[in-house]
Amino acid sequence: MPGTAEQSPPASRASAGPLPGAGVAALGPGSGGAGVRAPPMDAPGDPEGPPPPAGDDPAASARETSSRLSREQLFVLISAASMNFGCMMSYSILGPFFPKEAEKKGASNTVIGMIFGCYALFELLASLFFGKYLVQIGAKFMFVSGMFVSGGVTILFGLLDQVPDGPVFIALCFLVRITDAISFAAAITASFSILAKAFPHHVATVLGSLEVFSGLGLVLGPPLGGFLYQSFGYEVPFILLGCIILLMVPLTMYILPSYEESNPGQHSFWKLISLPKVALLTFIITSLSACFGFLDPTLSLFILKKFNLPAGHVGLVFLGLALSYTISSPLCGLLSDKIPHLRKWFLVFGNIITAGCYMLLGPVPVLHIQSQLWLLVLMLVVIGISSGMSIIPTFPEIISCAHENGFEEGLSTLALVSGLFSAMWSVGAFMGPTLGGFLYEKIGFEWAAAVQGLWALTSGLSMGLFYLLEYSRRRRRSKLHNILGTEEEQRALLPDENQP
Repeated sequence: MPGTAEQSPPASRASAGPLPGAGVAALGPGSGGAGVRAPPMDAPGDPEGPPPPAGDDPAASARETSSRLSREQLFVLISAASMNFGCMMSYSILGPFFPKEAEKKGASNTVIGMIFGCYALFELLASLFFGKYLVQIGAKFMFVSGMFVSGGVTILFGLLDQVPDGPVFIALCFLVRITDAISFAAAITASFSILAKAFPHHVATVLGSLEVFSGLGLVLGPPLGGFLYQSFGYEVPFILLGCIILLMVPLTMYILPSYEESNPGQHSFWKLISLPKVALLTFIITSLSACFGFLDPTLSLFILKKFNLPAGHVGLVFLGLALSYTISSPLCGLLSDKIPHLRKWFLVFGNIITAGCYMLLGPVPVLHIQSQLWLLVLMLVVIGISSGMSIIPTFPEIISCAHENGFEEGLSTLALVSGLFSAMWSVGAFMGPTLGGFLYEKIGFEWAAAVQGLWALTSGLSMGLFYLLEYSRRRRRSKLHNILGTEEEQRALLPDENQP
């Protein structure tokens, strides 16, 4: 879920991841993500466009959802929502007070930044590994063990103030943080795969709905952490949240259905990402994750310097972004599933709108617009909505593209897609704050935000150009097919000249 440098999607990322949607045992084993295939984007009023599949009819889809929603599906949703909420809260709780405590222990600002940044790097590596070997490890085991380890290391983080200052403290911070990143990668990769297996016809809807819980975790984490820290000290916030996550583990073990598969599949990440459409979709995931991550080290400094707001009010400015994304994601997911061809428009125009908003965040000096707080908050709200438009459709679009290019319709393909989604989100989560902090120091927030917006603009225009070329190729093939069909019919109707 967007809003922080390390969040995952929607999950972003999340949601994002991003986060991703899922499937149902009631829909039949082996159905995988077949139901998420989207028809080509046809020109408005194009009479030759292919008719939509029966599952794309909103009324039929609604009837199918209500008639097939089972207890297993409900348990999957509860498990995924609790994991998203707990892990996002345990991540975001660090922000208000950990840097100050780390400074007391002898860590420099650079080292503190590296402690935060290593999370995204190791989540990237772990996501690729778990996506490749999810079938062999087992989706349910990976999900539950990831939650268990995450809860344990959250508690350990709360005990770090008891260790000696200096290198020992710093080393243990890195160790605990890396372990937390690996455990989260395991849980979120398994969660994406299970959801996509359980809800093959409603991937985007479920993905968008679960972003609500990721957003709530990210929004509630900092104020709750700050309150507990001020009231009870450093240890209590981590110990309390770690225990809550650990208490979720036995419940998840009991209610989460088992989606296992004996065939690990023959395809790899490299074959998946070598598909042109998938490569462009991963570029979108990375660029949007970087856009969110860019704001972490830069926006609060800009607000404090430009508008002289009290430090406590800065969090309210961030709230506009988090809430708008959280509220808009379920709607974007629902529309993506009900009207699949809208995904293409969402991906293109969502990125273009995001780019325009980043140009106006400062705003960029060439526009000669005075920087005002209301304009900044408005742009953050619009960024939350446009990011939901861009992030939510990427997961079902990648699944659809993979199936169209010969990937198996099973858990192994869903695991590859889940791992790739999480990994690309992590790349952006690492690059966004790193590049953003550097550009902020060199050229200022206004120009740095504009440069970040160019990244989103490039990904949106590239995706739009791809869809136009794809549409053109399909039109040519359709015309050629019609010509060949007409010639065959004419030959069949002509009398045989050699016949006496």
